[in-house]
Amino acid sequence: MNTFSKIPVTIVTGFLGAGKTTLIRHVLEHAKGRRLALIVNEFGDIGVDGEILRACGIESCSEENIVELANGCLCCTVADDFLPAIEAVISHEKRPEHIIVETSGLALPKPLVKAFDWPSVRARLTVDGVIAVVDGAAVAGGRFADNPDAVLAQRAADQAVDHDNPLEEVYEDQLLCADLVVLNKSDLLDEVALAKVLAEITASLPRAVKIVPTRDGAIDPAVLLGLMAAAEDDLANRPSHHDAETEHDHDDFDSFVVDIGPTRDPAALLAQLQTVVAAHDILRIKGFVEVVGKPMRLLVQGVGARFRSHFDRAWAQGEDRRSRLVVIGEKGLDRAAILHALTV
Repeated sequence: MNTFSKIPVTIVTGFLGAGKTTLIRHVLEHAKGRRLALIVNEFGDIGVDGEILRACGIESCSEENIVELANGCLCCTVADDFLPAIEAVISHEKRPEHIIVETSGLALPKPLVKAFDWPSVRARLTVDGVIAVVDGAAVAGGRFADNPDAVLAQRAADQAVDHDNPLEEVYEDQLLCADLVVLNKSDLLDEVALAKVLAEITASLPRAVKIVPTRDGAIDPAVLLGLMAAAEDDLANRPSHHDAETEHDHDDFDSFVVDIGPTRDPAALLAQLQTVVAAHDILRIKGFVEVVGKPMRLLVQGVGARFRSHFDRAWAQGEDRRSRLVVIGEKGLDRAAILHALTV
């Protein structure tokens, strides 16, 4: 079967809070009738990302074409979760013209790309491209190291600082597999910082890959879809820190759900969340909150100390207006202390 007769699949990867869901929502809203399907891989126990995308109400991607996987990282559960989901999507009466897969922020893209080399998948699907979404402000702040040798040199020079952060490898593996890098939140950088981040990412890429600065994930779908990379045929040019491993896990990370009460003051709630994040080194907080007296639910998303919120949709009639947040961080989070701090 010719590659161009297969259903193209775009894999959207990126670190926690980089803006993957926002970018995908923008693609849906500007799909111009193109029939799309989504597979969303959550990290945590409530489907925040899936809910955000369902709230779009876009005809080109109806709710039945959004498949949510919350049972584990896709790169670890390809056979158990991803392949059955793909089968369900492509056997749908209204077969999609393009499939978008949003991985969790912890996913390594290469194992997922490898799945498309399986005979049962290769005959019907092709990886149109791997999109790595990068949080420009986080990278500019030095949260990740693009050069592993430089990290080792820093550790040798200062044993008091622990630079052996597994998040760096996750971030680097996502870049190493990318066909396009979306540098999101570029509006938070001045010209000097933007140029520095662009240079750092370019230096870490193993081949010529376009880097596109964006704000709020606003990018023309024509830029993302139709790359025709056939990534499953190009695995040798996508190096990974885990190439020599037969399997991997994400035991360095932890997540749990916190039920909080309704809030009367969203600004005060965000300030409280910022305080808790700073005190407990939390990576990510996201969820939905009831605001007293408001008919709409408040979507809250935080990356480090940066928080954003907006009312995304009205509460449905009879819907349980529970205020729930997913907390994500590295192993060792003090759950009891965090729960206490968020529920007092």
